[in-house]
Amino acid sequence: MSSVEDALSIIREKSTAVPASVSRVRVETTTAPMPRVSATLEHRLHWERAHRARLASTDAAVIVLAVGVTVGIQLQLGEPPADVALRGALLATAWLVTLLVMRTRDAALFRSSAEEYRSIAHASGIAIGMMALVAVVLDWDSTRLTVLIGVPSGLLGLLMSRWSWRRWLSIQRRHGRFTSRTLVVGNRAEVEYAIRTLQPIGAAGYQVIGATLLDGNARELEIGTTTVPVLGNLTTVAEVARSLSADTIVVAGHPESDPDFIKRLGWQLEGTAAELVLSNRLADVAGPRLSFAPIDGLPLIRVQIPTYEGARHTLKRALDIIVSAVALVPIILVTPLLALLIRLDSPGPVFFFQERVGRDGRLFQIVKFRTMRADAEHHLAALQTNHDGAGLLFKLKDDPRVTRVGRVLRRLSLDELPQFWNVLVGDMSVVGPRPPLPSEVRAYDGTVSRRLYIKPGITGLWQVSGRSDLSWDESVRLDLRYVENWSVITDLQIMWRTARVMFAPKGAY
Repeated sequence: MSSVEDALSIIREKSTAVPASVSRVRVETTTAPMPRVSATLEHRLHWERAHRARLASTDAAVIVLAVGVTVGIQLQLGEPPADVALRGALLATAWLVTLLVMRTRDAALFRSSAEEYRSIAHASGIAIGMMALVAVVLDWDSTRLTVLIGVPSGLLGLLMSRWSWRRWLSIQRRHGRFTSRTLVVGNRAEVEYAIRTLQPIGAAGYQVIGATLLDGNARELEIGTTTVPVLGNLTTVAEVARSLSADTIVVAGHPESDPDFIKRLGWQLEGTAAELVLSNRLADVAGPRLSFAPIDGLPLIRVQIPTYEGARHTLKRALDIIVSAVALVPIILVTPLLALLIRLDSPGPVFFFQERVGRDGRLFQIVKFRTMRADAEHHLAALQTNHDGAGLLFKLKDDPRVTRVGRVLRRLSLDELPQFWNVLVGDMSVVGPRPPLPSEVRAYDGTVSRRLYIKPGITGLWQVSGRSDLSWDESVRLDLRYVENWSVITDLQIMWRTARVMFAPKGAY
């Protein structure tokens, strides 16, 4: 064998030996299986999809009906059928698409009614804008009927439809259906506050089934009339959630020594829970003043500082004038009958005037239908020691000074109807804090006096939340919450709820 052949032979032996040695080396890798959806989560996702489908069906029916009526009117007026059909189809399509893109059906599941209705109005406005843009591009002249008839009627129909579905969902949730099984985690004080706020099951649908405390041991928590079991600890939150079949975890506080607690818990809950909700105790700060703005991974919650003048307050005054002017028409018609009943029941004037404190401490005369004997003020001192109120409020459930007719008027809130005159002349607002007496204001501390930053109202959060059944502290809290967080949408909601309370009175005496 030549030297060349010997060299080639050695090379072949080495080349065959190397793969043999490499093949014996194994690279060990570890993989984690992808989280699978649990039966509890699948059940929740199923009914969410079903409810969204119901909403989509009624949305489509309402929009098709509104557009169809508009198309029919346009055809009767002799407009070209092809153009009319095209405009109607484009409007209906744009409307349905914007409702989907704006996720209005998600807002119907676990958000407030105001947020849902606002998103519907926003989506409708975008649909109008899209139609206007198309009209300009295609040089359409006859789009006014579509905007003046189709859009307002469709928007009204959508709001009524969503209100009906929301009412139906609320009834179902009161019976334990379509709720979110919720585990609340955090320090005891924060957990108790969160549970107290979430109960009873409201529009959000959170059904609290357990709690995990991070700062102490307890077997159960007594929250009002409800007993909530306490289970697990800092390291077993995910296991407790799985054992309770919880699909929502509300974190009302996390350990200061563990900044990655939330992130790690989110990983552990993948496939088990649909929501990880962070509860921040920003006392009585409503949604319109909050915005979430993450910057480079740092979650920032912006809180808008409230203002007490400007365009919003001008709009509120305009709403007050319109509502009070319209309301005074039927009030004037029923006043003679109510005046006759009041005079026949007891001697004295029909109207009762009393000094109250308005915005910025300005005094004004509030007017009501008289519901007490004419000498009621002379007997007030004798009743002060036995009243049912708290704080600065004087309340007496069985006040002997109230007349028979007066008791009926109070129960239905009819005694307050003349206050629409106070609204019209600018002393009051339709919605606002409770109008206080001068004696109450003199005893205010610095915090309570914030009630005087805006005009007092005929109705307010206190009116639709229990009226005379509320404690002094709760009444103040609701008033201050309204003062800092009011909006026109909120005012319209309170007006609607007040009308319902008048026919189903609670806490009125």
